[in-house]
Amino acid sequence: MPEVVSPSPAVIGAPAPVAVRNVAVDAYRGFVMFLMMAEVLRLASVAAAYPGSWLIGVAAYHQTHVAWPWASLHDLIQPSFSLLVGVSLAYSFARRVSTDGLGKAFAHAAWRSLILIALGVFLRSVGRQQTNFTFEDTLSQIGLGYPFLFLLATQTTKRLWIALGLILSGYWIAWALYPVPGPGYDYAAVGVPADWAHHYSGFMAHWNKNANLGHAFDTWFLNLFPREQPFIANRGGYLTLSFIPTLGTMMLGLIAGRALRAASPRIPLRWLLVTGSALVAGGVVLHVLGINPVVKKIWTPAWTLFSGGLCYLLLAAFAWVIDMKGYRRWAFPLIVIGLNSIAAYVIAHVWEGFIVSSFKTHLGQGIFETFGTGPAPFVEGVAVLAIYWLTLYWMYQRKLFLRI
Repeated sequence: MPEVVSPSPAVIGAPAPVAVRNVAVDAYRGFVMFLMMAEVLRLASVAAAYPGSWLIGVAAYHQTHVAWPWASLHDLIQPSFSLLVGVSLAYSFARRVSTDGLGKAFAHAAWRSLILIALGVFLRSVGRQQTNFTFEDTLSQIGLGYPFLFLLATQTTKRLWIALGLILSGYWIAWALYPVPGPGYDYAAVGVPADWAHHYSGFMAHWNKNANLGHAFDTWFLNLFPREQPFIANRGGYLTLSFIPTLGTMMLGLIAGRALRAASPRIPLRWLLVTGSALVAGGVVLHVLGINPVVKKIWTPAWTLFSGGLCYLLLAAFAWVIDMKGYRRWAFPLIVIGLNSIAAYVIAHVWEGFIVSSFKTHLGQGIFETFGTGPAPFVEGVAVLAIYWLTLYWMYQRKLFLRI
């Protein structure tokens, strides 16, 4: 369950070594949540108004999800958030077990997971006529895997690596054994456009959009719940079963968190760089050899390795700048967000429309077009982001921090 916590000593000025490391983790988490909140900048709309701008085009690309294989910066939001859940657990597990005992601590973890799942369903139901039972939301995915992550935290790091290999390979085998649809399969009926350019052939066809094991599971599982209309397919290809390889991402975070704690007060920079690079290479090799594609939307095992490695490299970058070089002041706006990650997540999902309409009501319907219609979406987004951050700063001042 998201909990109210006090800021780490480093945030309020005390020089505790472990807390200093938390500043880098909180800054990284804040960066990830900022990327999510920054969707309100609508850079794709701005890029459409300025087709000749290379810079805006690149920024817009990295603010959108790729269609299927590989990744943009935006695609690293969910794996980063998931990985940081594991990093945080590495710091809190021993304290919780020593204070409450393993049984009570696990019950608390299970309750947290239920809250996260329910919150994910709630956010996916905003604006609907009835509850939209779907579990591909980031919070629901973390919630589904969190009790297993907690139990795995009782094991040694060596066993964690072994368990990670078994989970990913078992998941891969299950998908590989599921039959590939025949030539008459109606992709249009499951929301795949006729001009879809990402169909795989041969063995890789086991991971085609809405024609795979995860899609088959959801057409059964999600229709067990009351719905406005029967579930046929997720138009993005997202899946409930992705929580299994997402658990792998959280396990990578748990392993990284242990490495950070064990090396304290040093930073295991070389380990993060070498391990991260190896994970990225592993994902790329699986994709290039036609064993498993790197696809975020269905969270393939190759994606778990590829994105997890990139997250290790990002974590290393934040630790190097903040902990090793001592450059911390610049990170304060990110720390404010990182310490309120759940609040930031919810605010970004439910406040935008209210904030925009309030600006227009009180300052005029054309307030965001002051600099022209082209940059209007960006100007609007900046205003919304400012309200988001000021709200989180208000919470920060009052030591009300909501995070996983």
